[in-house]
Amino acid sequence: QLQLVESGGGLVQPGGSLRLSCAASGFTLDYYAIGWFRQAPGKEREGVSCISKSGGSTKYADSVKGRFTMSRDNAKNTVYLQMNSLKPEDTAVYYCAADYTFQAICIMKERVYEKWGQGTQVTVSS
Repeated sequence: QLQLVESGGGLVQPGGSLRLSCAASGFTLDYYAIGWFRQAPGKEREGVSCISKSGGSTKYADSVKGRFTMSRDNAKNTVYLQMNSLKPEDTAVYYCAADYTFQAICIMKERVYEKWGQGTQVTVSS
């Protein structure tokens, strides 16, 4: 079965850190750009960051620049999102998604991503 599985979410205090993981099973991530998206209650899903299939290019939403870092380990078939200096407004369900692409860049738009994980909850609260 081809799937993406997110993990690492949880409850953290403002200013804290979490590292989300996105592991692929049934297929290799070598040919996929990966994106992280999030959806807060009552809001539309939004792009957080993305990384090219080589890992050489990343993009971030303005709201997370300087606080979040995306990386990938193709040998482990896993992508990571390191989230530092978390704020209450980062509270959301976080989803990873995979885009099969020949491009050397990533695109932070939902419509290009074919495979999606089930999401992991991140709650930032004191």
